[in-house]
Amino acid sequence: MSYQIDFEPVGRRVQVTDSVSILQAARDGGVGLAAVCGGVGTCGRCRVQVLSGQVSPPTPAELDLLDADDLAAGYRLACQTEVRSDLKVHVPPASLTAPQRLQVEGRELPVAPAPPVNAHAVRLSAPSRMDIRSDEARLRAALPAPDLPVDVAVLRQMPGVLRANDWAATLGLREGDGVVSIHPPDTALLGLAVDLGTTKIAGYLVELASGQTLATAGVMNPQIAYGEDVMARIGYAMESPAQAAELQRVAVQALSDLARDLCAQVERAPEDVVEAVVVGNTAMHHLFVGLPVRQLGLAPYLPAVSEALDVKARDVGLEIAPGGYVHLLPNIAGFVGADHVAMLLATGIYDADHVVLGLDIGTNTEVALRAGERLITCSTASGPAFEGAHIRDGMRAAAGAIERVQLIGDRVEYQTIGSVPPVGLCGSGILDAIAALRLAGVLDSRGALVSHPRVRRGENGPEFVIVEAAETGHGRDLVLTRRDVGEIQLAKGAMRAGMNILLKEAGLSEDDVDEIVIAGAFGTYIDVRSAVAIGMFPPLPERRFHQVGNAAGMGARMALVSTEQRALAARIARRAEYVELTNVPSFMEEFARAMVLP
Repeated sequence: MSYQIDFEPVGRRVQVTDSVSILQAARDGGVGLAAVCGGVGTCGRCRVQVLSGQVSPPTPAELDLLDADDLAAGYRLACQTEVRSDLKVHVPPASLTAPQRLQVEGRELPVAPAPPVNAHAVRLSAPSRMDIRSDEARLRAALPAPDLPVDVAVLRQMPGVLRANDWAATLGLREGDGVVSIHPPDTALLGLAVDLGTTKIAGYLVELASGQTLATAGVMNPQIAYGEDVMARIGYAMESPAQAAELQRVAVQALSDLARDLCAQVERAPEDVVEAVVVGNTAMHHLFVGLPVRQLGLAPYLPAVSEALDVKARDVGLEIAPGGYVHLLPNIAGFVGADHVAMLLATGIYDADHVVLGLDIGTNTEVALRAGERLITCSTASGPAFEGAHIRDGMRAAAGAIERVQLIGDRVEYQTIGSVPPVGLCGSGILDAIAALRLAGVLDSRGALVSHPRVRRGENGPEFVIVEAAETGHGRDLVLTRRDVGEIQLAKGAMRAGMNILLKEAGLSEDDVDEIVIAGAFGTYIDVRSAVAIGMFPPLPERRFHQVGNAAGMGARMALVSTEQRALAARIARRAEYVELTNVPSFMEEFARAMVLP
């Protein structure tokens, strides 16, 4: 039996069949519902309100995560709730993944263009009764070398392009691969650089010959609907080949849509994009290409491929010039991928003449240490807490998210994204709140809440009221709980332990660090003083910290326009020494120490 679901205020209407969950219906209809746990009912982030219609009874998971008042008001977990009739469903802003600020800009080193694909103008003689050579033969006569390979996609397009343009054309010649594209005369060839993040995707449309960036954009990674962290997606892919293929399909479609939107901004066609560079962590890399990820989810967490890859765009389904290639930078280890290599490339950390710690903060935070001639890396499972996940009133950086917090006596001052009434806290706001409470003595060193006029007893223990219901956009108090503080302690503890272990590996202390480079979208918006206050970063002078934005995206853009930068990226990956933290005997001791709030 077929049912209709209206998602409000998204304005999306979806047709589904009986026994389908609301989460699956949202996925099918392109509604970006958060599902941190991959839809198994443990995170509580896919909370929706059923306004009308019949659904399945609450599951034990819902009874555990939702209180009686929520259930009475129609609130349910979308992953646990099956459709039994036509429905009208309200999706709260905090449950949506789409309307977010997306960081695409960052600091990069200047690069002289040396693109892998160059334009080659040809003008051929028209056929006649005296000259009945094939179109291919005419084209080969105009090539730098007549034996250059010509992609089959070019052969398919060639007759139409030549005849429509008086036998003139622009060819895309790729070093070592021959003719990969054909275009009307005087076409400037384009490239696409992509940072395929676990949460966000940043794209850059570039003119290859000049290296000029023509357009940039960011979108959410639609794989979030299948699990917010890397391990959840690996687990989802391991369940069946069909599910692995679905993860690959939605990621590639997102990149194709992004390419189309970027080209539309400058009134160009996706077929003019003849080369792409994609970077991401090792799991994102494997899922994008369609490589198996089972070995990434099981010790010793080995990548299937570590060297750089060049694959045909059509082989992965990316909708650019069909003969074009996608270049993927090398991976370092199972949880240190091409995005980290791109970050090192863009920031120049690999060649620094002083002691530098570099962090690319995300669901997984990669840490690099440059000390002397050594370049040491590790990956820390910082988790999605900095994205607002596993936090009671946490949300992503969307309109209504509190992004800045100060505590002045008994009064909380805050700032929201979009200057609208608050509906939750994003990562920077959560960090600020914990720092403010610790500095004011409302939190002790273990993260426990102590007596304060805004501290009250909640259903699950003490909680601090940040904003009272009358001021919020949804009529509920916004609070910070002891469990919320613990989630941030776990995240920052993992990150700080990784830094400390790399410093010990190099025989250094935190006082020896001359510079800390902070990359990534979350790293762009945090207040470094708050991060130092809670012990996420070592207590160094503020001038030693540099926030560089999306350095992985910048590195991808550098590799797009220069084959020399690709070769350099390969050398950086080979030089990097990887430390597997789970193999370090002192890791748990360091981790426990780093969880303390100083």
